[in-house]
Amino acid sequence: MILEQDLGLVWLTGELSNLAMPSSGHWYFSLKDMSAQVRCAMFKGNNRRVPFRPQDGMQVLVQARVSLYEPRGDYQLIIESMQPAGDGMLALRFEELKRRLGAEGLFDEGRKRPLPREPRAVGLVTSATSAALHDMLTVLERRAPDLPVFIYPTQVQGSAATAQIVSAIMLANRRAEVDVLIVGRGGGSLEDLWCFNEEAVARAIAGSAIPVVSAVGHEVDVTISDFAADLRAPTPSAAAELVAPDRSTRAQRLVHLRQRLTQAMSRHQVAARHGFVLLQKRLDHQDPKRRLEQQSQRLDELDRRLQQHLRDRLHQGERRLASLAMRLQARSPEKLLAIGKRRHQLAEERLHALIAKRQDLARHRLAMLGARLDGISPLATLGRGYAIVRTPSGEVIRRASQVNAGQTLITTLAEGALRVRVDEV
Repeated sequence: MILEQDLGLVWLTGELSNLAMPSSGHWYFSLKDMSAQVRCAMFKGNNRRVPFRPQDGMQVLVQARVSLYEPRGDYQLIIESMQPAGDGMLALRFEELKRRLGAEGLFDEGRKRPLPREPRAVGLVTSATSAALHDMLTVLERRAPDLPVFIYPTQVQGSAATAQIVSAIMLANRRAEVDVLIVGRGGGSLEDLWCFNEEAVARAIAGSAIPVVSAVGHEVDVTISDFAADLRAPTPSAAAELVAPDRSTRAQRLVHLRQRLTQAMSRHQVAARHGFVLLQKRLDHQDPKRRLEQQSQRLDELDRRLQQHLRDRLHQGERRLASLAMRLQARSPEKLLAIGKRRHQLAEERLHALIAKRQDLARHRLAMLGARLDGISPLATLGRGYAIVRTPSGEVIRRASQVNAGQTLITTLAEGALRVRVDEV
């Protein structure tokens, strides 16, 4: 507990060994160097953030805290974070930058430009004191001694190299004095070549208006610049071979072009002579004056056909116009309005006749219902001499037992009513 509290988080580098990854998701391994080793545990909440797959023998840099594993009584390291150490870290940065720039389309083949077959000048972006420069100049002198070479000196290793390489490429583009650029250096370690894996250099190469050949290290060395360039050469010497046309090859090509030019001129002369003979024969067989007369007659014939065609089109237009006028007259607003008025008048007459008929039917039905109503009406019964007797409160008297002597009743007759007093029941 004292060690855990006093030491806190520590950074260590070492080699992974005895790596175990059980189904629980935790990692268990030993971290060792030349003289010692210590057991370590990295729980799944932390190892999910590790951006690579650890393996035995890999050199790593870890951040850890000391802990006591009580069941065994052993001290161990609880790893909080892990990353590759040395070249491993550089390799991880290389893959991440390659993936990101590739996703942007910086390495697409469609962006690559072909190298000029006959460059007027070649530019070299490299160290002015390097063996790579000497090798490239030797090859260029051998293959094309008359080819101008411009050197844009720059550092090719160290912290200042990246900015200098970018500046040299931009300078070559501003001057526009070369047709192709070779950017590179000789072999070295991954750290020595690292400036050619920087994003700024890759973007400068991809953005160059001059085609760029990347020639970094040996054939086995691969850099981000190789992907961004228009062409990758395995070595600086090979790059010089690619951009400089060989003198003997160029001489053979000139001979071949001369032969093709001579043959083309000969074919052109033969074709021209043949055409001249044909024209002369046509001129001999037909007099120009007669040909002019035929052309004039042909022109008159075409004019006559044109005039006839115009007259036919005019007549067709007149007939169509007359047809449209008739259709318009048939559909004129005045005629349609008169037809509408007539239809309205007929409809109104039919409506009045229908209403009168419905009124007659309604009167007849009303008379029949009135007669039936009179047949069952109490007033009709009263007209035959009957009467309705009620109490002053309106109660109908149906039995004598409902009435007492001396009670006043209302008797309704067919015409009028009587107030009577009961003398005896």
